Amino acid sequence: MRSADLHIEGVKHEAIEVARNRLMVPAFLFVLGFGILVVRLVSIGIFEDISDQITHARPVTTEIVQERVDILDRNGVVLATNLSAPSLAVRPRLITEPEETADKIVAVLPDLNRTSVLNKLKSSHHFLYIKRNLTPKQVWRINALGYPGLILEQAEKRIYPQGNLASHVLGYVDVENRPQAGVEKFFNDHLSNTVRSNDPLYLSLDIRVQHIVRQELAFAMNKFSAIGGAGMVMDINSGEILAMTSLPDFDGNGSVQPASSEMKNRNILEPYEMGSGFKVFTIAMALDSGTVTLNDAFDATEPLKVGRRTINDDHAKERILNVPEIFTFSSNIGSSLIIREVGVEQQKNYLQKFGMFEKTVVELTGLSRPILPAHWGEIQSMTVSYGHGIAVTPLHLVTGISAMINGGRLIPATLIRKDTAPDNDYYPQVISSETSQKMRHLMRLAVEYGSGGRAHVKGYLVGGKTGTAEKVVNGKYSRQDKITSFVGAFPMDNPKYVVFAMLDEPKGIEETFYKATGGWVAAPVVGEIIKKIGPLLGVLPKEYIETKYHNLILVDAGK
Repeated sequence: MRSADLHIEGVKHEAIEVARNRLMVPAFLFVLGFGILVVRLVSIGIFEDISDQITHARPVTTEIVQERVDILDRNGVVLATNLSAPSLAVRPRLITEPEETADKIVAVLPDLNRTSVLNKLKSSHHFLYIKRNLTPKQVWRINALGYPGLILEQAEKRIYPQGNLASHVLGYVDVENRPQAGVEKFFNDHLSNTVRSNDPLYLSLDIRVQHIVRQELAFAMNKFSAIGGAGMVMDINSGEILAMTSLPDFDGNGSVQPASSEMKNRNILEPYEMGSGFKVFTIAMALDSGTVTLNDAFDATEPLKVGRRTINDDHAKERILNVPEIFTFSSNIGSSLIIREVGVEQQKNYLQKFGMFEKTVVELTGLSRPILPAHWGEIQSMTVSYGHGIAVTPLHLVTGISAMINGGRLIPATLIRKDTAPDNDYYPQVISSETSQKMRHLMRLAVEYGSGGRAHVKGYLVGGKTGTAEKVVNGKYSRQDKITSFVGAFPMDNPKYVVFAMLDEPKGIEETFYKATGGWVAAPVVGEIIKKIGPLLGVLPKEYIETKYHNLILVDAGK
């Protein structure tokens, strides 16, 4: 072998050795790393608690920014929310074939007027809306047209999933999402604050109770051919309104006519003469002031003549009546004689304390003031004692009645859920707790023996007071057109809720012997509501508990 060949072989051998040495380094590192991994896995499996090695993934939350905050009921049921609803707009200067474009748009959106669409396409304006709140299918079809001058602008639509159910409380918004009524308007600063997008507004409403009240009220309206109705349920110890219904109502999801009768919330907007429901206040102030006692009696044998006015009883007993009988049998004569003892000034002072001279306090706009007598003399004082000559809203009545039986505290109504127990020392004491206790028993007597008997519910101690008042038509009282109501509470041994029902111009039917008074048409509504909401609200039925003062009632005497 030549020396040159030996030299070449030596060079090759040397190169192979260098390459082999270079490969050994990464191979060693790979084996070392793999070995460490194996050792670590064995160590974890044998020597360490696997639970200590679990890494809990932090949930990823996405902040969704909405134009308006959601509104929920007290249990978290959605009452108002937003959905994506793009709007179709146009930049007219980019439309080259307006006639063809108008035809294509109307083919996708047949509810539009072609002439109106064409005028917008030919307009000299820089930007115009054609239609708001498009569906996903409509968005896809508009995109498919491919016209550069058509713009799909992202927007949101306010949706009310419960439809009509709480419309007067919620209110509604216009096409620009601007609030027009209800809590939408009252809490607009909160609801329109995008920083609060994930901080919903919780109302005091219980949508289950709201449904029951609306259902029973609508049934009674249809049964008695009434032109309207109102109903409420209030927690007497917190002022929380669990239900507020006014009929007829509206659906905020559709086209709303602001001036229509459906927009009127009868619970807060128009004062009415509440009739005998006011006798609760008359008896309470008489007892609380010490003017009369339960054993005092007054002569209701004959109609009472005061000046040129004669006061009669609708259910005349034509005998002397004590205070519980005057209340139970709803004697106008007896109430007038009692208030004569109380006096005009003391009557006015108490009614002012009961909140009957000012607007109610609740988170809604459009609240009305009571209508008081222009001149408040002796005869006006007497008529006011049984609810005539003074007009208040149903919310005034419900708030006042709550104070009469909750221990005497006047607690403002609220539509906002209270998450803490109320501070009892904060609320003014308008009657003593002793007087309040007496009023509980008297209201119970009115259901056991008086005109409120059709509000009776087996297992529940229901108390209340009927009210029937003639409406003022063309400046005069109408004997045919009446407001009939019943304000009830339960359970009367430990009252928790006040329930109110009112019908506007009900008509008597054969079943009611063609009578349309509060006892015949409104009391049964309250009874049905209590029967259904009692279990929902955790009020357990009880066996019969004898009412105090029943021994003062002579149910068989007189007429």
